[in-house]
Order: sequence, then C-alpha cells, then structure tokens
Amino acid sequence: MYRPEVKVLDVTIRDGGLMNNWDFPKSMVKEVFQGLVEAGVDYVELGYRADKKIFSPDEFGPWRFCDEEDLREVAFETDKTKISIMCDVGKTDLKDFIPKRDSIVSMIRVACYVNEVDEGLKMVRYFKELGYETSLNLMAVSTVPEEEIDIALTKIANTPEVDIVYVVDSFGYFYSEHIRYITEKYITAMPGKAIGIHTHNNRQLAFANSIEAILAGAQYVDCSLYGMGRAAGNCTTELMLSFMENQKYDLRPVLDLIEKYFIPLKEQLKWGYELPYLVTGVLNQHPRSALAFMKDSSKGERKSLRDFYEMHIQKLRK
Repeated sequence: MYRPEVKVLDVTIRDGGLMNNWDFPKSMVKEVFQGLVEAGVDYVELGYRADKKIFSPDEFGPWRFCDEEDLREVAFETDKTKISIMCDVGKTDLKDFIPKRDSIVSMIRVACYVNEVDEGLKMVRYFKELGYETSLNLMAVSTVPEEEIDIALTKIANTPEVDIVYVVDSFGYFYSEHIRYITEKYITAMPGKAIGIHTHNNRQLAFANSIEAILAGAQYVDCSLYGMGRAAGNCTTELMLSFMENQKYDLRPVLDLIEKYFIPLKEQLKWGYELPYLVTGVLNQHPRSALAFMKDSSKGERKSLRDFYEMHIQKLRK
C-alpha cells in the first residue's frame, strides 16, 4: 500500500527497553540507528528522558534518560531520519530539556493517561516553546469511558501546540473495528492534528490494527525491530516497511539488524505473543502479571494458565 503521507516511527530502543531496563550497549544503539537511517525510517525513538531523581542511573541504562551527550554518541542529524524521545507525565524534570536549536532531538512525545491530559498539555506547550515537534500519546484508552475520552480530545483540539495525537492500545485489547472507530473519532474531534497509532501484539493483531488505523486516516505508525517491546511486543518494523510499498524504504538493513541483534535478544528476553499476554489482552489488563508469570515459568515454576485466567476474572468481579 503506497501512502507517502504516512510516517514510520521505530520504537525499538524505547519500548524494547522496557524488557531490559534500557541497558543496550552504545555500540548496538549506534548500529541500530545507522541501519534504520539506511532503511529510510522517518523517525527513530531512542528512549525516554526520565527524571534521575525518580529513576537511578545505577539501576537503568542510558536510554531511560537520553542525555544529549549520549544521544550524540550514537546518532547524528540527517534530513532523512529524525530523532524522537518520550517522556511521561509525573516522571520528567522539564529542566532536563534544552532548546531544539541546541539538541539533536526533533520530536518529543509526551505519554499520559486520559486523567492526566491537563498536565500532558502543559508539557507539550513547554516543548513547543522550545522549538520541538510534539506528540501527545494517550495511553490505555481501551480502559477509559468514551465520555472521558471525548472531554480529553476537546482539550487537545483546543491546544495548537499539539502536532500529533496517538491512539495507544497499551494492553493489546482492541480489535480492528475498535481501532477504526477510535481513529476516526480522533480525526473528527481534532481537525488539523495528525493521528498516530501504537499497538501491542497480545492478540496477534498489532500489524492488522496498525494497517486498519492507516486505512482510517492515521499518518504516523509506531513499530519495532522484530516486534521488540514490553510483553507481547509491538507491530514489527519489517512488516510495516514491506507493507508500505514505498521505494524510500529498504528492508535489507532491517533484516541485517534483526539477524545480528534481535533474534539472539528474543531468546534471552522472551518478548512476543505468549498465552499469558493473550489472557491480559483479552481481559483488558496491564501485562505486569503476565510478565511475572513468564518470569516464574522461566525459573521452572509450573503454573496453570487456567488458574492465571481465573485469578483475573475474580479480580474483575470484585
């Protein structure tokens, strides 16, 4: 499908870092960035910029913080590929950000829950004032009543500093009809804003749902190499680039990176579709319990998937 207006944003280091505390060697991140530039990817997200008073650098790798000097060690400015970073409401020190003219970063994406949208918009205004492209990523919208989403979208629509708004299926719960409905809702509610899509693969629908959002009018799509991301992982970069049928994208550097780094890493870190992640996705729950289940299983502790499912059902009934 040839959609030249659609931008591909690779989140491998940022979302994948949730599986290893962002402890990727700089040599690897440098090679990943170079390969994604060669592949023609539009944006590469190199991590979070988190507050070191909340997260200790002794416990987390450099891509939890994305200090400017670390970014410059692994990346470079190019007309073909831009750099993005993400920050969370409540976990960010705005003093850590410098004006865009002095930074290698092009876009800052603010992640927040719907009930945090006011604070998220304050951050977006601040980053726009510094000169950055901005995105607001509304997390876990599958868990929020529609009227609350509508209120948030109205506030965002009235905030000109927001360039892009993301539909985020944090728990991998949505089916394609949900994705189309909410993407069209965002487009209608916020004229003039670009819409993005970020999916998780709990129900093996990350790629299909990303396609559905694009067909519904989304202009930005998140993906990651070999699907690397928290728990069930994300839509894969290799699938998305091949789907776009755009000559500016080259699959070969992506295949090289996957073969060298991400096939071995997946054996170690075990992201991707697994039955515990299916359970939390079907029940619209955060995957933390499924991650714990997988960790216990890797230690040889045999647990029942049926019991895991029933435990969640009982919690939902309370």
